[in-house]
Amino acid sequence: MNKKTIKDLGDIKEKRIFVRADLNVPQDEKGKITDDTRIRESLATLRFLLKKGARVILASHLGRPKGKEEIWSLKPVAKRLQKLLAAKNSAMVAPGVLVPLYKVIMAKDCIGPEVEAQVAKLKNGQILLLENVRFYAEEEANDPAFAAKLGALGDYYVNDAFGAAHRAHASTEGITRFIPVAVAGLLLEKEIKILGDAIANPKRPFTVIVGGKKIADKVGVLDNLLKIADNIIIGGGMTYTFVKSQGGQIGNSIVDDNMLDYCGGVIKTAVLSGKNLCLGVDTVAADRFAADAGTQVCDIHSIPAGWEGLDLGPKTVEKFKNIIKDSGTIIWCGPLGVFEFEKFANGTREIAQAITATRAVSIVGGGDSASAVQKLGFADKFTHISTGGGASLEMLEGKVLPGVAALNNK
Repeated sequence: MNKKTIKDLGDIKEKRIFVRADLNVPQDEKGKITDDTRIRESLATLRFLLKKGARVILASHLGRPKGKEEIWSLKPVAKRLQKLLAAKNSAMVAPGVLVPLYKVIMAKDCIGPEVEAQVAKLKNGQILLLENVRFYAEEEANDPAFAAKLGALGDYYVNDAFGAAHRAHASTEGITRFIPVAVAGLLLEKEIKILGDAIANPKRPFTVIVGGKKIADKVGVLDNLLKIADNIIIGGGMTYTFVKSQGGQIGNSIVDDNMLDYCGGVIKTAVLSGKNLCLGVDTVAADRFAADAGTQVCDIHSIPAGWEGLDLGPKTVEKFKNIIKDSGTIIWCGPLGVFEFEKFANGTREIAQAITATRAVSIVGGGDSASAVQKLGFADKFTHISTGGGASLEMLEGKVLPGVAALNNK
């Protein structure tokens, strides 16, 4: 982490600080926020700036809108952010009367004359939350004119959106061409340091657990980790492509036939390089993809026709546990079964419990694996749960994140 951070900014009283955060929180069909983790993770940076008297212009995306769709407005985020800030930052102005020290103002847009007028009226200790930057196609296109309009709103730029740092978008990379002072926020600094240290200097044995469905998404991760990890555990839906590449019968299990040769190559590379590539030996198979499906435990190479593997079998759980218990560093990317269905959540639960029972540095690489850990109640027991699935994967691939590369070096 050789980038400057907000701790290097010095006196920022009355300065306009443009903060790019990742406030892309999940919501239900009524627009109610169901998990505010990303908002809470942004608080440390925001409080740091506000306490120093800065005027914060806060930007984020939400979802994948097609134009200015009200369902993707950041208005619910503004309300939740105000509530979270007020919880620890309020002043007693009269007996029983608390007034928030910091005020969150919702902008009418993210660019334009009205937004510029709102920025001009900002006072110290106030946050102006811009409307969803993805309401403009120019954001994802990294359009220079759009980036310039965003850049005109701030004196300094802070990137605290680790979850979007792997994307070269207008608010994550392009804007730094128009705000010369560009630094990392506290969350971005923490994410880069923890993941970076785990990859560059892990406590060994270094074990990586790779799950999920799509092997194509994990090719770069597997190729890079075959060079540096001691143990690579393969789980989740991607298991069955590996099994089929060895000639196994996988029934109706999910498979990517285009990746069969790749999986066979990974197995050979692991053997030649002395790496412990660990596949399951049994699976909990279902007669259909449903929460109330009929189940049976079977050999992972002999899944009956019409059945599909949806979770780790008991022998596989024990095999994986034996590797985990002696590990010094564990990075986990991707769920190990269909944890959304309670009947098929046992494997993911057992492995989460095994990891948290060790003294290892334990990191969950965001995305679905982070959701699984949260749902199963293990979130507070890991060393670190990343806020960025895609960004975490790209770091594990050894890639440079454009949103980080664009920041000022120390």
